[in-house]
Amino acid sequence: MSAISVGQAVVLGVVEGVTEFLPVSSTGHLKIAEGLMDIPVDDKSVVGFSAVIQVGAIAAVLVYFFKDIKRIVTAWFRGLTNREERYHHDYKFAWWVIAATIPIVVVGLAAKPLIDGPLASLWVVAGSLIVGSGVMWAADQMGRHKRGEDDTSFKDAMWVGCSQILALLFPGFSRSGATMSTALILDLDRVAATRLSFFLGIPALTGAGLYELKDALGAGVGAAPLAVGTIVSFVVAYASIAWLLKFVAKHSFNAFVIYRIVIGVGLLGLLATGTLSS
Repeated sequence: MSAISVGQAVVLGVVEGVTEFLPVSSTGHLKIAEGLMDIPVDDKSVVGFSAVIQVGAIAAVLVYFFKDIKRIVTAWFRGLTNREERYHHDYKFAWWVIAATIPIVVVGLAAKPLIDGPLASLWVVAGSLIVGSGVMWAADQMGRHKRGEDDTSFKDAMWVGCSQILALLFPGFSRSGATMSTALILDLDRVAATRLSFFLGIPALTGAGLYELKDALGAGVGAAPLAVGTIVSFVVAYASIAWLLKFVAKHSFNAFVIYRIVIGVGLLGLLATGTLSS
């Protein structure tokens, strides 16, 4: 029997799609949802399932930003054979995304036993939600929001790319929250910070999903739940991306900060009373 049913896959697909790109931690919400449905959060197949359905959310990014991605990839290929094209921002940006993905790949492979084991605890999720909220609030206050997407540099991409490691090691911190906060500290405006977070997430999350596919299928999750969860994640994530870009253009991240604190404190309460198992 599959470790995750089709019905549970639908629920988890919705959770993944809504939370993957909002700075509230998709991993944290997935683990909370799994705990509430009595799915073992540290089970190898469950960890793999969570990574695989992220590919649905990433597919939503590819579709939503298709024109931008096509422009960047085209510039990269042109630059490989044409020296003049190498001065184009899109060509350099493509290399920056590649370089900024390397740190999280290295750490992800080296720390996989910890990530799949002790760090998968809901206690870690609760603490990371709360601590990450403080980081997000401080970043939003510190940032001067004066630089746009065309003003990004290699240093920006590397700092933002490396910040993804926080979410990898501490589920609940939020990949989006970490990357957006770092970009804000570097004085990028909220829309530029959000778009940079999206682009840097493409190779990291796609690679993680493909890497975990064998574990998800081989350790007890059926093909049907994986397919359903991924499709639902794609549909919901597409709507989430469109909403978030409109929201950050006119609002601060305070609403997300408050939400994260409420969820984090609530989760601590459930764990402390034994209502939810870590």
